[in-house]
Amino acid sequence: MTHTAKRNPRGTPAQNHQTPSGFSPEHRPDPPNPLVSEYDRGAAPAGLVTRRGLRSMNLSPGGNTGPVAVLRCKFCATRPQWSCRHPTRGFLLRVELAVPKRVPTLAQEWALDRAMAARQTCGQCRRRFYICLSKKLGCCLECFDGTPADPSSLMTLPAPAVHRPAA
Repeated sequence: MTHTAKRNPRGTPAQNHQTPSGFSPEHRPDPPNPLVSEYDRGAAPAGLVTRRGLRSMNLSPGGNTGPVAVLRCKFCATRPQWSCRHPTRGFLLRVELAVPKRVPTLAQEWALDRAMAARQTCGQCRRRFYICLSKKLGCCLECFDGTPADPSSLMTLPAPAVHRPAA
């Protein structure tokens, strides 16, 4: 009896998704990568931090071209033979290559505020909320279906400054 390989619609032979060990390719543990070091949480060297750590130090990655090491997740800490591929892993960057964060100019801050005001302002009643409104509705819930808006969710604009001439 001859064995014919299944073909997928593109005409190439279909691949078997089971390996001899029983793991499917997407669930098989990776062999450790010798180029990237892996550290368990709390065991990373002093000069390596994650992007969140850099942000808390008011630094940006700067000269870091990529991660130097991987911070293993809590699950993989008990499995040293596995390479961590979970979404909760962290990538470690060098602190000495980081640079201070750029400070936005006043014009950039104004532009961001105008963009946020457009997303937070109701198109019908022109009230501004602390949250971004739904683009699908195009207005606040009070204008859409009559659901009353919580007064604490509204931004109260400061009273206009009164110009007093110098005496």
